[in-house]
Amino acid sequence: MVFGVAFFHAIVQERRKFGPLGWNVKYEFNDSDLNTSFTMLKIFLDEETAEVPWEALVYITGIINYGGRVTDDQDRRCLITTLEKYYCPDNLSDDYFYSESEKYKAPTFGTSQSYRDYINGLPEEDAPEVFGLHDNANIAY
Repeated sequence: MVFGVAFFHAIVQERRKFGPLGWNVKYEFNDSDLNTSFTMLKIFLDEETAEVPWEALVYITGIINYGGRVTDDQDRRCLITTLEKYYCPDNLSDDYFYSESEKYKAPTFGTSQSYRDYINGLPEEDAPEVFGLHDNANIAY
């Protein structure tokens, strides 16, 4: 789940490079959004409940942490839809992918070195599909 929210942060940051295809308005998401999301994730997971409060995590992270900066309704919808890809029960399984090409997914449980190795093995050039965009988005970029 930590990897999922970190990956989400990278996605919302990098969508900016596509201009109006990425976001209708230019937003200044920053590390405090990510750090607050990590803190809230820890607080929610430290509670002694049987289930992960997915809806609450999406609301706190998407509407409050990141969404507080978002002024356009379509951008807010895009942000929440994107976040729901990373904050969902499927994200906890080893066969859940973030993209159709299956290049991007949460790494399997392991050591911190195995996570670094996985991240270092990701493509140098990110395909628009990982951002939820069509391949033609690179033409505009």
